[in-house]
Amino acid sequence: MAGDSEDPNADVQYHLEVAAEDVADTVLLPGNPERVEKIVAHWDGHEERAHHREYRTATGTYDGTPISVTSTGIGSPSAAIAVEELARVGCETFIRVGSCGALQPEMSVGDLVITTGGVRQEGTSDEYVREDYPATADYEVVSALVAAAERLGYNYHTGITMSADSFYAGQGRPGFDGFEAAGTDDLIDELTEANVANIEMEASAILTIANVYGLRAGAVCSVYANRVTGEFRTEGESRAAETASLATHLLAKMDAAKREAGVDRWHAGLSLE
Repeated sequence: MAGDSEDPNADVQYHLEVAAEDVADTVLLPGNPERVEKIVAHWDGHEERAHHREYRTATGTYDGTPISVTSTGIGSPSAAIAVEELARVGCETFIRVGSCGALQPEMSVGDLVITTGGVRQEGTSDEYVREDYPATADYEVVSALVAAAERLGYNYHTGITMSADSFYAGQGRPGFDGFEAAGTDDLIDELTEANVANIEMEASAILTIANVYGLRAGAVCSVYANRVTGEFRTEGESRAAETASLATHLLAKMDAAKREAGVDRWHAGLSLE
């Protein structure tokens, strides 16, 4: 086998520039590096551990629970790098915290969408596993996100998320000078008819890669646009951040309940109190 030009398995990761001592077991994954500050504002305290390229990492606690955040940049290729390198330093649970376009008319701007599974329209996950392998969210993560949204009183929906590689053509938007990609005329209508909840650019790759590696993953996104009604506002970002942070605390409680009961998976018969 040909020699590598650099060692991607070094203790300090090549792209993220983090080591095991820099991160908690659970990591929130926003796209925008500027969103990191909005997430840690909900925590007890934090310290920035690294900032290289689009990857900005901070670690702290939420209600006493260790928690980290790493921005991934836009799209599945860079998100996959984040999951890869965070897994290599010991992270076990990943929660995407982002924004999205809603695909069902009853969803309002500012609502949250908690992903249960993904339509793998992005190409990154195809390089890991066959195309008919499902992108599914871990049910413990979904349960924690739902419980968090309920406790915080935020409007939320659960459902299937479509992840695309393109913000414009891949999501049925016109490109430069009115360009329309082949097959995109009916994209939004087809997804809506199939009861797909929302569309964004990272979730299905994160879910797929986590499943391949036996790790936990989920996603919560704030609705910025409703692609059916045409409504658009940048609203709800803080709600997604707070929901994911509280979900991390609830996951820690789930894990403690599992240890006490001597079981491998949390279930509804175990308390979160």
